[in-house]
This record gives sequence, structure tokens and C-alpha cells, in this order.
Amino acid sequence: MRKKTHWKQLVNPDYLGAYSIPEGEDLTVVIDFVQSEEVVGTNGKKEICSVAHIKGNKPWILNMTNQKSIARLYGPYIEDWEGKPVTLYASTTKLAGEMVECVRVRPQVAIRTKKPISDARFQKALASIASGVYTAEKLRDGFALTDAQEKQLAEAADEVTV
Repeated sequence: MRKKTHWKQLVNPDYLGAYSIPEGEDLTVVIDFVQSEEVVGTNGKKEICSVAHIKGNKPWILNMTNQKSIARLYGPYIEDWEGKPVTLYASTTKLAGEMVECVRVRPQVAIRTKKPISDARFQKALASIASGVYTAEKLRDGFALTDAQEKQLAEAADEVTV
């Protein structure tokens, strides 16, 4: 199935929105930090907004509903939100008499399950680790390794440090 481009990605590509979440899916992200900053809207209007900076993703302009949802998960202090995951989904809400797309926060964070890695991909990862362009930590963080793969990884790490 070919990935489709939502038209709003072309209009406001600087911020995460409902159009950033794959259709019918949730998106779990990690908050890097939250701050108040000036945002320029698509109409050129400047406004001070709460913005969550997301690790590995675009910033996300927080409305009051989403700030309250995050506060229910992690407390009222934005400093306590740093490094915390939130699961987002696309929804709709009524704004100025019109139904519009919006991002909402799930009341609990989805638990990320790691997928297994194929032997061929694992061997490429080992080669990348040996050459210094990839790390064992990234491999373990991204994939569910078998006991045999963990053993190979440990042996490869021993070879690199010798």
C-alpha cells in the first residue's frame, strides 16, 4: 500500500498535527521539553503557545485539552514531563461551528513491543557496530534479540574492545 500525503503536511510542515499520525494508528512519542514560545500560524498570525518538543519528531503545539491530559499522566509541572512518553491519536473536534482534525492524548501510554530482527539484518548490524557507526545499545533498544543473538553480540563486543 502506497503512503499517502495529507494536504496539511504541505501547509504546516513545521509542527506535529493529526495529519502526522498514520491513518488508523496511534503514535507514541517522548517529550524532550515543553516551553512557551511564539508560533506563526499558516495565516501569518503570531501567537504565544505551549510547545512540546518531541524527541525524533516535529514540535507539537499543545492546546489546553492535551496539556490537561498530559498533566493527568505525569502531574502539573512541565519539567516532570521531560523524557516521558505519550501516545497520540488523530481525532476530530468542533471549532467555530466546524468539525476539524485534532491530536489527542491517550489516557495511558502504549507499551512499545520490540520486533525480532532477521539474521541477515542482525549480521549487518554487527558489522555496523564493529565499524563504529552503530551501537549495541541502539540494537537492543530497537529489537527483541534472541539468546543466541545476545551471545553473538556479546562476543562481537569483546572483539571490538580487544
